[in-house]
Amino acid sequence: RLKLSPIIGYLLAGVVVGPFTPGFVANRPIAEQFAEIGVILLLFGIGLRFNLRELVAVWRLAIPGALIQSTISTAVLAMILHLMGWDWVSGIILGMAISVASTVVMALVLAEWHDLHAKIGHIAIGWTVVEDILTVAMLLLLPIIFAADRVVEQSIASVLGLAALKVVGLVVVVVVLGLWIIPWTLERIAKTRSRELFTLAVLVLAIGVAVGSAKIFGVSMALGAFLAGLAVGRSEFAARAANDALPMRDAFAVLFFVSVGMLFDPRSLVEIPLVIGVVLFVVLIIKPLAAMMTVRVLGQPLATAIPVGAAFSQVGEFSFI
Repeated sequence: RLKLSPIIGYLLAGVVVGPFTPGFVANRPIAEQFAEIGVILLLFGIGLRFNLRELVAVWRLAIPGALIQSTISTAVLAMILHLMGWDWVSGIILGMAISVASTVVMALVLAEWHDLHAKIGHIAIGWTVVEDILTVAMLLLLPIIFAADRVVEQSIASVLGLAALKVVGLVVVVVVLGLWIIPWTLERIAKTRSRELFTLAVLVLAIGVAVGSAKIFGVSMALGAFLAGLAVGRSEFAARAANDALPMRDAFAVLFFVSVGMLFDPRSLVEIPLVIGVVLFVVLIIKPLAAMMTVRVLGQPLATAIPVGAAFSQVGEFSFI
């Protein structure tokens, strides 16, 4: 009714039922588990509708773009926080946390503006996929770089090498699944003419590949779900799978934002308003400007650079991790 994005309503609902406000307190662990299913189904649905060629086409923009924008955002926040008395390590870690963007928020906002399957959407989603991979590498490196005791035998090169091998392994597995196993399986299930069985199979594929990606290959479940969607999207059953996943996706995706709202403690606005203000400044001003200038420098017109930059004025799921 207020002509605002429903996401704001979901977040406020989370604040109301969270542990930091009076009244009813929802069960956060259960909300987070349902939210994970929502994220998986949402990213699976995006993967279904994306053509692999469209993603490969924006790689030249996405890889340098993600590296440059993440570096600028991290450096600016770390420098401002250092001037406020923070040590460099804390500033850099918080800077890295806010330098990434949420693929879930990105997808919903782009879909709302009908840009998800336009060039803007391809660049933005490809960019966040690269950020997810970069964040996995950073999460592996942080314990080594900041280890209290220097008895860590693994070198940075070996850790990064292992991470790269895992990502390559995951891509190979998903390609094999997409070319042969998934089409063959869905064809056999479709022949049973059971709608329930087909819906369950789509759900198992989405969640199975996402959880397997996280447990075996160490990437995020969101990235695994996106790759699962790409794999199913190569089969002739992509449209039917999308229709089956849609109602479940919308119901569970709402809970993702509710669970984020439950993390918010209103007292922090009184206790650390300056730090929150600085972080907001970097997220809403510096990040979009860095992304916009990067897209422009990489040869894209201003009409593409501005909306892509605006899409990055938010933080991602990895920020909480």
